[in-house]
Amino acid sequence: MMEKKIEKKTVLTRSTNFNMGKKRNKNILLTISILLGLLYLSPFYLVITNSLKTQQGIFLNVMGLPFDKFFKPHNYLEAFKQLDFIKSFINSLVITTSSTVAIIIFSSMASWMLVRTKTKFSSFLFFLFAAAMLIPFQSVMLPLVNIAGKLGLLNPVGLVFMYLGFGSSLSIMLYHGFIKNIPYELEEAATIDGCNTFQIFWHIIFPLLKPITVTVSILNAMWIWNDFLLPQLVINKPQWQTIPLKMFYFFGQYSRRWDLALAGLVISMIPIIVFYFTVQKHIIKGITQGSIK
Repeated sequence: MMEKKIEKKTVLTRSTNFNMGKKRNKNILLTISILLGLLYLSPFYLVITNSLKTQQGIFLNVMGLPFDKFFKPHNYLEAFKQLDFIKSFINSLVITTSSTVAIIIFSSMASWMLVRTKTKFSSFLFFLFAAAMLIPFQSVMLPLVNIAGKLGLLNPVGLVFMYLGFGSSLSIMLYHGFIKNIPYELEEAATIDGCNTFQIFWHIIFPLLKPITVTVSILNAMWIWNDFLLPQLVINKPQWQTIPLKMFYFFGQYSRRWDLALAGLVISMIPIIVFYFTVQKHIIKGITQGSIK
């Protein structure tokens, strides 16, 4: 009896120590997460607080809150006018939407044909798309601009075409893995019902691609919206400038006016932050459904 009591007490002690250790590790991870969260949020704090200060207030106390005579909310109105925000917002929206739609359509169709066409050539094409992801943009940007200039593509249309080329590799990889798990019997049944290739894709296959299509659209939209280097190389007229490009020239013009520059930076961040928080759940949902399927 004594041995059983000692053994039971030992088991309870070990269980208690295990739970205490687990709780301690959880608290440590929580503390580290909070500290990292504060570290990542600190740049937003500095940008937002200093965008509401006067130039003098920024230089006197960068870390402090905007109070009293240093408080200047009119920075946003002035920066909004100087940025010509409406026009640059429309330019970014049109280019991002057009490029994302083109990537979705062509990548999904190409992936479907690469999966269903069982030949060495299709396998080679898929390998080329996968290998293209390893090529750095900096190694091709000068020849790209040279060729685009000769073809008359240094404009928004050419920019959309280039985004289609650079965004297709990753998108085809994602679509390819998803389509492989769609039963071929669905297409056979549609063929028996009299559907042609075009109808099979748009009425049978493409609706099944919704989870991965959402993921592809979000990833490409955020990348294209925030991209600076490619628009700088391609767009050569002020009326075509996107928000990142407009912010570049705005900072160059107001590099000594940090109050206006920081206010303009906050204005330029608002659309993509709203977009991200609106659709972030779809990224996880699309990846999860794709892995389950």
